[in-house]
Amino acid sequence: MKQSTFIRRIFASLFAVLICSAVFGLVRARTIESVTFLMAAPFADATRDLVKQFNQEHRGEINLQVVRGPLETEAMSDLAISSLLLGKAPFDGLLMDVTWLPKYAAAGWMEPLEDFFNEKDVHALAIGAREGNSYDGHLYRWPLTADMGLLYYRTDLMEQPPETPEELVLVSQSLQTDRKVDWGYVWQGRQYEGLSCVYLEMIDGFGGDWLQPNNNHIGLDLDPGVQAAAWLQELIDQGVSPNAVTNYAEPEALQSFKVGDAAFMRNWPYAWTELQKSDSAVKGNVGITTMVARPGHSTATLGSWGLTVLKGSAHVNASIEAIRFLTNESSQKQLFLKHGYTPTQQSVFDDPQLLQDKPILAEFGQALKVVKARPETPLYAQISDVLTRQLSSILTRETTPKDGMNVATSHTNQILISAGEKL
Repeated sequence: MKQSTFIRRIFASLFAVLICSAVFGLVRARTIESVTFLMAAPFADATRDLVKQFNQEHRGEINLQVVRGPLETEAMSDLAISSLLLGKAPFDGLLMDVTWLPKYAAAGWMEPLEDFFNEKDVHALAIGAREGNSYDGHLYRWPLTADMGLLYYRTDLMEQPPETPEELVLVSQSLQTDRKVDWGYVWQGRQYEGLSCVYLEMIDGFGGDWLQPNNNHIGLDLDPGVQAAAWLQELIDQGVSPNAVTNYAEPEALQSFKVGDAAFMRNWPYAWTELQKSDSAVKGNVGITTMVARPGHSTATLGSWGLTVLKGSAHVNASIEAIRFLTNESSQKQLFLKHGYTPTQQSVFDDPQLLQDKPILAEFGQALKVVKARPETPLYAQISDVLTRQLSSILTRETTPKDGMNVATSHTNQILISAGEKL
């Protein structure tokens, strides 16, 4: 009797273990991977519907959450770096500006992505969108949106846009003389990253280089570098650009152009959508082209945002699944149509119906073919700060273009030598 009772207890215990194991296995099978991405506020807002769609399609498997970061790029970078310096980041993925990649890669903060995206994936990207995603032989970033500097112009004031710096000045002065506009050209002249982007387009436009990628040779103090700085200074001196341009970032330049004060504006693709709104005085009278330059040297500063997986993430595969979804052709079309973000997939630029409905897409595609990345070095923030300080002094006539570019070259050289990036 006792033995029978004991056996029954053993079987009961085994049955209980089996039931618990089955339940535990079922729970494990239904465990949802929670993935968190940090994005700057505009992108977090723009991808909200896509995130909902992703979570619906991956219900019971992956739940993607997006942390809404700051609005400004520099504030976003500060937040990301502060989080990463604490050790294990509180998120799996990060939407990063193209200039951050060398610094983050050198610090070992990102997972290499070449095992997840192959050559076929890379070749499916538009040519310009392939830039700025790799460092030191590894793929670290997958582009969510393309971005490049553009020259906006008033189609009601001219049949064709100028192609050279000299032509832009002449057209501007003619329109100002005829009192058709208050200003010829508005751009980003404040002492911040936007000024580096403006200058990059002009030093390349005059046939030079800021920093050569193969040998870190600095070209700021050579003729094209000095000419670029002098041209920007002369825009203000000649009254083509307002004195206030030295305080302009993208929003201020956009506002001036949007109300009809200026004939030309340097800005990014997002401005196109803003200029088509009902409160725009120039709606229907705007065209875009690449920046003025010497023949054959037109350049657009690359300014894209891309997604990366952070080192130490426990959800690498799930993060990759989310990245693929957010950057696929359908998502790219939605981001372009609803929010004006430039696509990265070449198939979107080749879509005949989309090109018919949105002819501006073809112009974006052409500009994307002449993009140029800013110097790809972990020290980029330091050398950009050196450049903008000297440019600001030049624009406000505290120094001459020649002297300012000599100082910028010397300080940049010191930074590179101190870090062992130059002998």
